[in-house]
Amino acid sequence: QVQLVESGGGLVQAGGSLRLSCAASGRTFSYYGMGWFRQAPGKEREFAAAMARSGGTTYADSVKGRFTISRDNIKNTVYLQMNSLKPEDTAVYYCAAGDKYSVYRSSYDAWGQGTQVTVTS
Repeated sequence: QVQLVESGGGLVQAGGSLRLSCAASGRTFSYYGMGWFRQAPGKEREFAAAMARSGGTTYADSVKGRFTISRDNIKNTVYLQMNSLKPEDTAVYYCAAGDKYSVYRSSYDAWGQGTQVTVTS
């Protein structure tokens, strides 16, 4: 089982940028498909971005063109670069690991504890 720890959240003004990190330990990191999800208050956890072992990526329409997922298999870390942030991006962001990358929460076996991102207008 892989363990995941997110960091990099914070408070930022609309239009600003943040980079989230997710450090993995345990099983071989490069084996996993990795995803980022987010959950706003009172809402379901929703997909944001995912990256395959091979490097392929997919994004939710709401973040496409603004967010970039990447991974460093040497550092066992996946990143989410978030640019042009909007107040509606405010949420707790979670990283997740699974056998394959997917837009579905059920495809992921391991989750981090989450990091708060707050975007002010």
